[in-house]
Amino acid sequence: MQTLALVLATLLALLHVYILVLEMFFWTKPLGRRAFGLKADFAEQSKALAANQGLYNGFLAAGLAWGVIQGAAAGRPWLIFFAGCVVVAGVFGAATASRKILFVQALPGALTLAAALAA
Repeated sequence: MQTLALVLATLLALLHVYILVLEMFFWTKPLGRRAFGLKADFAEQSKALAANQGLYNGFLAAGLAWGVIQGAAAGRPWLIFFAGCVVVAGVFGAATASRKILFVQALPGALTLAAALAA
């Protein structure tokens, strides 16, 4: 179960790095607009907010990566905390922005959290 928790946490961290890149660097580009279903004018008006969101996703990725680097035993509290943060962010995002976030962010976070708790 420890290996599973580390693998899931690594994948979750990579997902949040990808979200960071989309929000910080591609928000107004076709890739970012397609990923988030944005019109060009809205993307341009909201790019500062998106960059801020991206930075927060980077912090989630960094915390998860730190937990993975620490290893299964020492990193477990980090993985539990940051996977829990991902779940909360995903549920809030699903409730306030798009139900899709429940499956893209909260579900992978919940699986990682469950594996870390079981490890």
